[in-house]
Amino acid sequence: MRNLWLIAKHEYLKVAGKKSFVLGTLGMPVLMVVVTAISILMTAGGRGRLPFGYVDHAGLLIDPVVPPSAMGESAATFRAFPDVAAAEAALEDGDIQALYIVPHDYMATGEIELRYLTREPSLITRDDFRALLRANLLANYDPLIRERVIAGSSITIRAADGSREFAEDNFLDFMIPFVAAFLFVFAVMNAGGYMLQAVTDEKENRTVEVLATSVRPEELIGGKAIGLIGVGLTQLAIWGATAVAGLIVASFFIPMPASFSIPWSLLAVVSLFFLPAYALIAGMMTAIGGIVTDFQQGQQISGILNLLFMLPFFFVMVILSRPDNPVVIALTLFPPSAFVTITMRWATTVVPLWQLVTSWLLLVASAIFSVWAASRIFRAGMLRYGQTVNVKAVFAALRKPVQ
Repeated sequence: MRNLWLIAKHEYLKVAGKKSFVLGTLGMPVLMVVVTAISILMTAGGRGRLPFGYVDHAGLLIDPVVPPSAMGESAATFRAFPDVAAAEAALEDGDIQALYIVPHDYMATGEIELRYLTREPSLITRDDFRALLRANLLANYDPLIRERVIAGSSITIRAADGSREFAEDNFLDFMIPFVAAFLFVFAVMNAGGYMLQAVTDEKENRTVEVLATSVRPEELIGGKAIGLIGVGLTQLAIWGATAVAGLIVASFFIPMPASFSIPWSLLAVVSLFFLPAYALIAGMMTAIGGIVTDFQQGQQISGILNLLFMLPFFFVMVILSRPDNPVVIALTLFPPSAFVTITMRWATTVVPLWQLVTSWLLLVASAIFSVWAASRIFRAGMLRYGQTVNVKAVFAALRKPVQ
């Protein structure tokens, strides 16, 4: 066991000390900060300071005040004009940002004309004008009915056993699982590359001869896997802390939905599935490193295996529209794609408990077998310099009794 932990410590420090690892780990938070800052600036300046003009030929807009959005944001301001000529003159003089024209037959066609000079109004301001129309169309109704129609409905999805619930219109509940899936794939691809390089480098520079006399292959592979799992946890901890800090900072500028809360259930699932999924990719990359003769050859094979972990992204539309489709369930139970599929489904539906348990058990079993098989394959190929381990030798190594 002592050798196992020594190898794990050495592997962790070796990878964590690389400039590429530091840049890749810190580069993601920097990118998240930049994207968050740009989003805040775009949201804050999306409506601009100048008002928007409108000409109401249909005689619908009695009160030009837009009701606040469901997020609590202040809406754009609008200025009425008696005719199109006066409104276009104001537009050319820079007194308004854009011009909305409501035709006489709006009630029949539902069509509105939008005119601007250089900058097209954002989707936010267009939604504001739609809200303005809805508010005026409902002007003669009871205020409670008017507010309810403008605000719309908020559907809460709740499991029958009460194990989980989430609001359908909460974009954070929808986005966080997809961000978690993306970060996992990014971390897995990094770890796979590190593990493959660690194994092939020792074969190429022949340090494996020294290792073979002092440690067992199981200790070598297990130590490397534990070290790289520590590397992955370090990456995810830094990225997660940055994401939480970003949400806290963003909440001061962008009002968060009242229904938003920390997704503890998702964090629990991520914690349960991360370690075996990481061990699975570590074992697969080690096996490839034991088979091939150099790092470049291993990269070509590992690129194909990485697609197994990215399969859910090719079925994202199916997952969003039909999260209980048999294909999606198969991806949930398939060990390489289990983690990403479950996190994606978490955003749109309640994943049945039996699928979670079965998927986790299959993933753990696959991870254990992967690490065990990798040590056997590495033992068979560690002294074959310049020779690729063929399929026959791989099966022979797996069938060989433990000595």
